[in-house]
Amino acid sequence: MSISYPIGDWWQRVVHRRRPVSAPLWQGVCRHLTLLSRYTPAELQRLRALTGRFLRQKDIQGAAGLEVNEAMRVLVAVQACVPILNLGLQWYRGWVSVLMYPDEFLVREEYADEAGVVHLGADTRIGESWSHGPVILSWRHAKEHALRGEWGNVVIHEFAHKLDLLNGAANGMPPLHKDMSRSVWARAFALAYEDFCERVDAGEALPFDDYAAEAPGEFFAVVSEAFFLQPRSLLRFYPDVYAQLALFYRQDLAQRDG
Repeated sequence: MSISYPIGDWWQRVVHRRRPVSAPLWQGVCRHLTLLSRYTPAELQRLRALTGRFLRQKDIQGAAGLEVNEAMRVLVAVQACVPILNLGLQWYRGWVSVLMYPDEFLVREEYADEAGVVHLGADTRIGESWSHGPVILSWRHAKEHALRGEWGNVVIHEFAHKLDLLNGAANGMPPLHKDMSRSVWARAFALAYEDFCERVDAGEALPFDDYAAEAPGEFFAVVSEAFFLQPRSLLRFYPDVYAQLALFYRQDLAQRDG
């Protein structure tokens, strides 16, 4: 989907993208983000710098009439940068756009039934990630999840998919660091995913959103949300998954909770 802008709006966007995130804008956006409460002042300074580089490289656009201002861009960008704080912006390589709708949006799909007949359908979503294309978000949910901070974060979810897709498919196996083992990762996630699906089928209380049972790729994205939002809960339910995510994201947030 392409979005056109008047030349004046385009130039303003270019100018803003060249500037670092100002202190008043940064403080105004981040003061209510409980997602950031576990980070030290030095880490927040690095996060601010990383957010500025993200905004210079990525184009955050509005769709369906949504007008996107700088505060909105920073709110999305800082959440997107939390997972790569100790990884670097190169982990978001190969694409340039974030597209935001005012609210939920429809995605048209093709699917084949058991007889092989292809059907057309539509699904309502609040976020989507394309392999070599944009991240698509509902602005309402991106904002509400950021300010609520208790559970669920569509920005972290979709950007976790972007990391997963670096290996070519959203299958729950992102590129691992050299000091990590694919077999250890695969075993930890397979056992946790099996256990989680059994809990869903049994109607048991769940540690996080049952959407994680949809597929291994969705499980990875949802447990990534849990890692940054409810790290001690994830550690309690699935310690081996937590350990792998701590190695992957180069962060150990559960140790910072009181």
